[in-house]
Amino acid sequence: MEVKIIETKQILPSTPPFKDEGEHELPLSHLDNDPNIRSFTFRYIRVYTASADIDRHPFDVIANSLSLALVHYYPLAGTLRPVGKSSSNQRLSLFCQSGQTFPLVNATADCTLDSLDYDSDSLEQLVPAPTLEEGLANPCILQVTVFKCGGYTLGTAVHHSMCDGMGATLVFGAAGELARGATKISVQPVWDRATLLGPRHPPRAEGPVLEFLGTEKGFKPYSHDVGPVVRQCFDVADECLDGLKDALFDECGMKFTTFEAFGAFVWRAKVRCSGISGDKNVKFAYPSNIRRTVKPPLPLGYWGNGCIPLYAQLSAKELVEQPLWKTAELIKKSKSNANDEYVHSFIDFQELYYEDGITAGREVSAFTDWRHVGHTSVDFGWGGPVIMFPLSKNLVGSKEPCYFLPPRKKDGFTLQVNLRASALPAFREEMDKFGNKVYQVSA
Repeated sequence: MEVKIIETKQILPSTPPFKDEGEHELPLSHLDNDPNIRSFTFRYIRVYTASADIDRHPFDVIANSLSLALVHYYPLAGTLRPVGKSSSNQRLSLFCQSGQTFPLVNATADCTLDSLDYDSDSLEQLVPAPTLEEGLANPCILQVTVFKCGGYTLGTAVHHSMCDGMGATLVFGAAGELARGATKISVQPVWDRATLLGPRHPPRAEGPVLEFLGTEKGFKPYSHDVGPVVRQCFDVADECLDGLKDALFDECGMKFTTFEAFGAFVWRAKVRCSGISGDKNVKFAYPSNIRRTVKPPLPLGYWGNGCIPLYAQLSAKELVEQPLWKTAELIKKSKSNANDEYVHSFIDFQELYYEDGITAGREVSAFTDWRHVGHTSVDFGWGGPVIMFPLSKNLVGSKEPCYFLPPRKKDGFTLQVNLRASALPAFREEMDKFGNKVYQVSA
């Protein structure tokens, strides 16, 4: 696949969103400034098939709708800058002034959507890839790529400190509403991040947060070397998932969700195939939506980061050798930590130890479930995307994240796994066993 860049248009709000009174600062929350979040731009693709009633170019429609949406979401065109007295581990804050824009790239591809290989690095051409400095200067960079079949992709590169997946869905959902002819957006955005998700006075970190997080002076997220990391997708059939859940139930009498059961299977397979030393502490990490968990709940229009990481942990030896149901149970029990006290303890830990190098360790396997996030609801007038596909290999402190994605086929869902290249052949064998309903649920 060859992608040709035609032009880059700077998107300006269709009307001034505020009075021109010079630069003003919009403080971020402690979740926005979590070291695992503030250090990278999150990149992903929405794939839209061709529509018979397309009478306007997708680039023109999306550019116009983004200009209208930017009146409400003007911070996307702001600039992120470090603030604070310390020269290291400074927190980020957003600075806005009149006339700011963000780039929208117009591109074409010399193939059809059906020919896309989602395991290939050629997909990187469909999403802008800013450096760390470029991502701070332009927290949002987008690319519309039109294919020979008439379908198109919307490549998104948004600095993670600006929003998470649900926040991004609010932004692009609003643009979609305006593209479809709405005169106003259905959900008004709310900022006020430092107040709504700020530390307590005085800050206090208690409970499970202290079990999972520690400090290491000078530690930088995603800087540890695990060797080359590769991406691979697997179609996960409902029949095989049901077989796994039934096998676990027969073994222990407990019912598990897909995330718990299949997450346990994949975590064990990844650690087993990666050859991690048995005495190493390994963690299963996943973001949990806390918008309704905190008291009071966050406003409906809050579009900042609204997730915190939850963890399950044990030694690599225990994970590989214990019955699989025990691992699924450990993941199930970890969900009970998602309460108001845990959220505020996590925020307060950031306040107390931010400059000390916060870390959950080096052997973290991140998992996130995109099947019901709402990404596929972003509709610019010709229907929502048929595929959502992340390209970022950094997530929740892990360089090897796994994504549960909406299905490419009618059945089941898609697993995107990122793991060290040396482990891929053995991991494929583990997935072949899963496809043949060989689950190894007993010790």
